[in-house]
Formats: sequence, C-alpha cells, structure tokens
Amino acid sequence: MDLKIETIPEGELKGGVKPGQDLDFGKDFSDHMFQMRYSPGTGWHDAVIKKYEDFTLSPATMCLHYGQLIFEGLKAYHRADGKIGFFRAKENLKRINVSAERMCMPAVDVDETYEAMRRLVELDKDWVPHDEGSSLYIRPTMIGVDPLIRLKASDEYLFYIICSPVGLYYANGMTPTKIIVEEEYVRAVRGGVGFSKTAANYAASMLPGKLAAAKGFDQVLWLDGVEQRYVEEVGSMNIFFKYKDTLITSALNGSILPGITRDSVIQIARSWGVEVKEEPVDIQQVVSDIRSGKIVEVFGSGTAAVISSVGLLCYRDEDIVINDQQIGDFTMKLYDELTGIQYGKKEDPFDWTTLVD
Repeated sequence: MDLKIETIPEGELKGGVKPGQDLDFGKDFSDHMFQMRYSPGTGWHDAVIKKYEDFTLSPATMCLHYGQLIFEGLKAYHRADGKIGFFRAKENLKRINVSAERMCMPAVDVDETYEAMRRLVELDKDWVPHDEGSSLYIRPTMIGVDPLIRLKASDEYLFYIICSPVGLYYANGMTPTKIIVEEEYVRAVRGGVGFSKTAANYAASMLPGKLAAAKGFDQVLWLDGVEQRYVEEVGSMNIFFKYKDTLITSALNGSILPGITRDSVIQIARSWGVEVKEEPVDIQQVVSDIRSGKIVEVFGSGTAAVISSVGLLCYRDEDIVINDQQIGDFTMKLYDELTGIQYGKKEDPFDWTTLVD
C-alpha cells in the first residue's frame, strides 16, 4: 500500500483525551482518519491518513439507497507496560472481508490495512485513554459510493477508519443487565445477512430495542426467524449459558454474528478444562433450567461490552432472576482474564495481542 500521511497543523490538533474525562461511548473522535478508494481495474488506491473531517457524498450515493455498508469494531488499549496494543485486530479485518463478500463488495488486504490502522493509532496515541476500563474504539467502514439510483452493486467504494475514545459500554458499568426475549420481531434468518456486520442488521433491531428500553430493559434477546424457538444473540452481544460444568452458546448457523470476543471466550473456557457446547438453544429449556437452578450464570460477550452479566431475563411478561442478579464467579473470572490479556496485565497464551509501537 502506498500510504500518504497528511500533516495536521499544530493549531488544529484537538489535544487528545484528558485523564478522568467523561467518555460518552462513540461521541468524540480522534484527530486523524484513514481512507482509501476502490475502482474497477485499479483496485484500492489513494490510501491516506488525514485530518478527521466530513466528506461529501452525492444524494444519489448507492449506500444511502441500497444499504451497501459494512463495518467492524475493535479496540486499542493502554497496557500495563506503558505500550499501546490491539486485541485480535487482524481477525476483525478478516471478518470485514466475510461481510464484504456477502454484500458484493471488494475485499481489503488484511496485512496492509492492519499496517495503515497501526499507523493511524500511532499518530493518535494521545487519544488512547489511560483510565480503568477505557480504550480507543476503532471503526473500519466500507460503503458503496456510485452516484446511481439503480439496484445493483456499486462499482466504486470508500473504505475508512475512524477512532473514538470510550469508557464502559453500559452506563451502569458491570451491573448485571436486564434483557427481554423478543417474540414479535426477528433480526435475521439463515441465508440472509445476519452473520455480516452490515448496517441493515442494526437498523432492523432499533424498534424492538427502543420498545425494550421503554419497558426498562437494557437489551433484546433475539430468537430464530423461522420457529422463534431457538436463542440467537443479544442486540450487541453473543450470549452464553453457564451450567455447573458446561458452557453453552448458540451454534453459528448463518444468522448469528461470529463474534471475535465469543471465540475468545470459548478458547479461554476450553483452556480451563470447561466443556463448551455450540448447539441450538431452546428458549423454553433455558427458562426451565434457570428456574430449576441448572443454569447458574448467563452473560453476553462483544467488543463494546467485553463481558456483560445478565441478571434478569423477561420471557412472556415474566421476569426470571438469574443468580440473584449478581455477577457470577465464572463470569467475573472470564472478564478478568479477557481484560487482563487485553490490557497486558496477564500473560497472552493465545498470541492475541499485537503492539502499536
């Protein structure tokens, strides 16, 4: 990649994140952004790190009409050794290529794009917060940019990366969340785009999420789109059910996002000798097993929330309490292990972390 870096005048730099600064998730953005363009016959070109700024699009830009928009989410962390590190960053870039294939968009070169992202964070290292539980959220995005109102795949594409300093995803921190099982609306079906990080998946979840919030719930638990019987995932997380000696999560069947944190949880749990099953999860069996005490903990996993305990599940207007609405020992142990690796406080036996500088 022929990467150009444009210098921002000293007086136009915003100065980075301040210690103790209140970080509203996804609201503030760092000084720089990366972007490159794709054209047929040329491929990706005009790669540049430049000042974070608005860009101009035609009102006819195809992504605005037909939804050719995909993205990823990953983080950079201030480590215990004073360095800045990524967590499984190349896995996110591999996954955006999976989304790109499904949405009829061009793939990016993983290694070259990773290097551009590393340079971007290196330039904006003052935007990586030091405070406990905080990080720099990184958002790679690709959009179809042909100015054409015609239902077809775009020919031209824009890929860009922006960065935002963030604190904890949930305002209530590590307090166990309350989720409601959604039975009227569905998120995705097999054969669709549920496994892709495309904008349409998230747009479809907004109304049920809004209705859930109005009832006092933090998230929606989605069921399969055919029988509305099998658990799929929560709005921003994959979900796990902890039995005494077993951890169960929904199998990847094409309608569930293959979470990188999900995969990390599975690998860590198995390394501890815990049996992990990826299989269809019947919601009525889940409810029965929570009531009987067979399920002792429930938690979600995702890049934004990391590990989030679930303390209450609402199913058909009945609130079912899990573990007295307390964070379970296994959930907390997983959170400590995962964040310990991310922040460089613990050994990384999986070779998941890479350094920015």
